[in-house]
Amino acid sequence: MSNTDLNEIREEIEKFPISTSEGLEEYRLKYLSRNGIIPDLLSRIGDAPPEQRAMLGKELNQLKNLAQDKFKKAQQDLKSGASHKQKATDDITLQVEPQPIGSLHPITQVLDEIKSVFFRLGFTVASGPELEDDFHNFTALNFPPEHPARDMQDTFFIRKDENDTSNDRVLRTHTSPVQIRLMESQRPPIRAIMPGRVYRNEAITAKSYCLFHQVEALYVDTHVTFAELKETLIILAQMLYGEDVRYRLRPSFFPFTEPSLEMDVWWGNEHKGQWLEVLGAGMVDPNVFRAVDIDPEVYSGYALGLGIERMAMLRYGINDIRLFYDNDLRFLNQFL
Repeated sequence: MSNTDLNEIREEIEKFPISTSEGLEEYRLKYLSRNGIIPDLLSRIGDAPPEQRAMLGKELNQLKNLAQDKFKKAQQDLKSGASHKQKATDDITLQVEPQPIGSLHPITQVLDEIKSVFFRLGFTVASGPELEDDFHNFTALNFPPEHPARDMQDTFFIRKDENDTSNDRVLRTHTSPVQIRLMESQRPPIRAIMPGRVYRNEAITAKSYCLFHQVEALYVDTHVTFAELKETLIILAQMLYGEDVRYRLRPSFFPFTEPSLEMDVWWGNEHKGQWLEVLGAGMVDPNVFRAVDIDPEVYSGYALGLGIERMAMLRYGINDIRLFYDNDLRFLNQFL
């Protein structure tokens, strides 16, 4: 490789026209790519006489730097000129940054998980109105008028006529009225869950809200036993909290079940934690069956109910129930 040859290549590089991105790529392929002229010349330095290799290597490096400098300058010129060389008909729309498509609300996620557990246990889904009458919300569930058990639930009442209280309505305080409506319209056997919103006239704090979500379950048939209820609760706890869940069942009171119980699960590690109530349950009281014309001497059943917000708070370590209803994207984005 003579100096004349190198000078000719240098002159070609300097005069090579680059005005488009296609021309830039053509230049790169010809001079700088793996199979280009300059890498090929560099690979043949070893073929030159030993006394010429140092000088030849120096000249080829200078040639390489010249070619690279021209490539970088042309590349920058094309980028800087792209913004003001657009035609009126060109599409100058910028690419939109990808946005998350969103996800289900944490309450919905927990509800779907609970539903899937009950579906595996053979339950169907039933629904009912959120604005109820006194009979379905209280009386049929063994809450007679003036009964002290009604004080357990602070309630939103709606009066249509100041002179006629017979048409008073109430925002349901639990989803149990759906059980009454289901037993009125369908003869046993019945195996269903009733998810939905319920309302309580309570002060809004970190632990309480004026509305929340419940899932109740009802199973009615001949010869339903307390042992079946216990087995259902254990299976439910294990499917929701894991096979190694620690639980306990303790006596309680609900007007519409007898006997009644509550289930607690241990929340924490082996050495430090606490028992937390997760649901209430019991055998359906005979008075409830009589209210819907089902013979309690023939049929028996159990009912259970749990709060979805409580489940979600335990699952995700949330200590303020109001976060579920604030629609704060900083909170909701954590569940994408």
